[in-house]
Amino acid sequence: MIDRRGEMRIAEARGADVDRITEIYGHFVEHSLATFDEVAPSGDDWRHKLETVQARGLPFLVARAGDDVVGFAYAAPFRPKPAYRYTVEDTIYVAPGEGGRGAGRLLLTELIRRSAEAGMCRMIAVITDVGDPASAALHRRLGFSEAGRLTAVGFKHDRWIDTVLYQRELTAG
Repeated sequence: MIDRRGEMRIAEARGADVDRITEIYGHFVEHSLATFDEVAPSGDDWRHKLETVQARGLPFLVARAGDDVVGFAYAAPFRPKPAYRYTVEDTIYVAPGEGGRGAGRLLLTELIRRSAEAGMCRMIAVITDVGDPASAALHRRLGFSEAGRLTAVGFKHDRWIDTVLYQRELTAG
């Protein structure tokens, strides 16, 4: 995909990307129901997350348009118990104003590929059900199927929120 800043490409996140990742995520914490965080993590928190994810051999990616980071995605352990060790949960955020340009699809496609290469067998998506179908539609287009609903499990911005679980197989396992 080509946009006004050049070809969009996916790359491993690096320390220099943390400020932009912090900014993108902070927007969603403050202005949306896409995340249940109510206080945005600091740059140091994101730096630690980046290091922890990469130390586990899992992907932490950014979408770049020219030199600008326009989105990020990472795969992290779904749950801490050992039996879940081959299952990851995806996280994807695209910067405000950048939606609909393909960054989410590119990020998720590459996240799936690299997670499978890392030996993961399943990917889970936990998506808030707040009336915006974009994230669920993206996941369905890339092979995820709905696995269940958790009703009124989050309360943010004076509203109860459901989450919908999606999953897909990454490798035979």
